[in-house]
Amino acid sequence: MNIALLLSGGTGTRLGGSIPKQYREAGGKPVIFYCMQTFARHRQIDAVQIVADAKWQEEIDRCAGLLEDHRLWNEKFRGYSSPGKNRQLSIWHGLKDIKAYAKDTDYVLIHDAARPLLSLEQIAGCLKAAAGRGGAMPVLPMKDTVYFSKTGRRVDSLLDRRTIYAGQAPEVFLLGPYYEANRQLLPEAILKINGSTEPAVMAGMDIAMIPGDEGNFKITTRADLERFCRMAEKEENQRGEKKGERQKERERKERSDEGMGFTQCG
Repeated sequence: MNIALLLSGGTGTRLGGSIPKQYREAGGKPVIFYCMQTFARHRQIDAVQIVADAKWQEEIDRCAGLLEDHRLWNEKFRGYSSPGKNRQLSIWHGLKDIKAYAKDTDYVLIHDAARPLLSLEQIAGCLKAAAGRGGAMPVLPMKDTVYFSKTGRRVDSLLDRRTIYAGQAPEVFLLGPYYEANRQLLPEAILKINGSTEPAVMAGMDIAMIPGDEGNFKITTRADLERFCRMAEKEENQRGEKKGERQKERERKERSDEGMGFTQCG
């Protein structure tokens, strides 16, 4: 079984305001809606667990009602987990809840609700790469020259960018070993973790890398949110235009049938 753990407990303080970024509207729907739709549609995702504060769970339930694949969503959705003090503690809370219904040999796919452009192909690629291993993650090669500095005020050395990669999400892990890797970090060390894959690497798990998707960006700043809003609104407008064209085509067909004297039966 493959379980998606969707992280939606962040407060989005860098954007300002009282509404976290994953619940801001884009294209007429909250940002989190787009990940939910992707997980509902993907045939390899068997279950979904969401980390979210209790006060936003009603909004997520409302999103579920907007899904085109709401029946599939209802079959996959397993419940909510409480956010932690940091991202990795939120993951830990999700893992504990998932362990109640999943096996150690199952895979957990961790993704951020603030990355709404997750593709079906990226999910499939991660799951394929993780099969028979400890996990997999998408990465992007570094394009710029990268320097190392101990103080942030002077350059100490030049790093070889051919060996440096930027990690993305989703990250996939074999549930049993990954659960244990996180448990070993409790209670203090887990608060210093900066990325989902770090506990797996520390525990010696075999994590594969696959090419990432530059379009799968994380909404962090207001500029990111505005960029995604433009993309979502454009897609929604295109959907509306296609729906209108299909309606016109049906009306033309009906007029044509009436003109030829056809009568519908039943």
